[in-house]
Amino acid sequence: MKRLLLAVFLLAVVLPAGAVAAPPKVLAIHFSTEVNPVTQDWVNHELSVAQSHGYSAAVIVLDTPGGLEESMRKIVQRELSLRIPVIVYVAPNGARAASAGVWISEAADVLAMAPVTNIGSSTPITGNGANIGSDLRRKVVNDAAASLRGLAKSHGRNAQWADAAVRKASNLDAQEALKIHVIDLIAPSLPALLNTIDGRVTVPRHFNLHTANAEIVHVHPGFFTRFLSTLIDPNIVGLLFLAGLAGLGFELFHPGVVIPGAFGAICMVCALFGFSVLPLSWAGLILVLLGAALLVIDAHVVTHGALTLSGLVAIAVGLITLFHKAPAPYHTNVWLIVSLTAAIGGFWAFAVSKAIAVRHTPVRVGPQQIVGMEGVARGEGQVFVRGELWRARSSESLRPGDRVRVAGLDGLTLDVHRIDS
Repeated sequence: MKRLLLAVFLLAVVLPAGAVAAPPKVLAIHFSTEVNPVTQDWVNHELSVAQSHGYSAAVIVLDTPGGLEESMRKIVQRELSLRIPVIVYVAPNGARAASAGVWISEAADVLAMAPVTNIGSSTPITGNGANIGSDLRRKVVNDAAASLRGLAKSHGRNAQWADAAVRKASNLDAQEALKIHVIDLIAPSLPALLNTIDGRVTVPRHFNLHTANAEIVHVHPGFFTRFLSTLIDPNIVGLLFLAGLAGLGFELFHPGVVIPGAFGAICMVCALFGFSVLPLSWAGLILVLLGAALLVIDAHVVTHGALTLSGLVAIAVGLITLFHKAPAPYHTNVWLIVSLTAAIGGFWAFAVSKAIAVRHTPVRVGPQQIVGMEGVARGEGQVFVRGELWRARSSESLRPGDRVRVAGLDGLTLDVHRIDS
């Protein structure tokens, strides 16, 4: 009986100890792309997974050049509302947290960097990399500076530098950031970071971190996320839109071909997805459509290339201004647009010149179209022309295999003459 009571006592002591000894789990979300609606949905989903599946903490392993403000704010809001601690680790060595990435970093309960990384350069700019106009600039910059200052101050970090990151595009390496308390610590690796911060109490949300020897579950953006993120590149969206117009236009003027129409429809749907994500300029879109219309009209009206030139200019200007409101890194490559416009102009000039040549070719219908064709003599009084066997006469002596050219047609008899070798 005593042995039984001893065994029960030992089980009661050992089992809870085993449960406590179980290592914590941390979800490492590797965010190494631009901040946009696609990546925002993915990151927020993974943060929700970390919360709902009982992880001790979520770590955003960050390396981003920035992106869209609206997407950045939604990620920040999700970080601040999560019921488990959020850690941002700017890594690996060579990584950066730039522009919108600074807000995501400062919203974290713990902010750390790998030794050779940098953070900053958060000044709002236009889609082509230029400064915003003076009146609008004051509003945008003041709003951004207040937002970033508030995040830094609430987490006990350097609010003065946060203001400079927006107003002066200040950028710091890891050592400088730690020295002036822009970040909380530097760590050479993620396991080292988790071991270092174990037992720390965060501000302002007062999480007691339990991350020592944590089991780390790594997640990366999948193929579908990366594919959709690629589709919203302004240069690719412009190319897809032009390809969609070309395919649908070809199908419209040549019904029944099917493949160009199907290809054009796919490209157009992909382009519309990009239009729905990026801030679109309606003036740029109208210019692109107008340019395409002018090219088509010039193929049917003799204007000596005036409409073609106007159409190419409209397409080029339209593509350049299509997403001019989008922030960095969503810039339109001007040289790509110029090269594309030149290629379209060359192809269109070739196509129109061929159409004009055909338009001026004498029309021959019925049997008369065989005049001028070449054939082969097959025997006495017969030649093979255009896949058909014809009666023929010639003032020259013909032998089987001689090459002949049709000089005329008399009823169903061809007048031919031999072609010298």
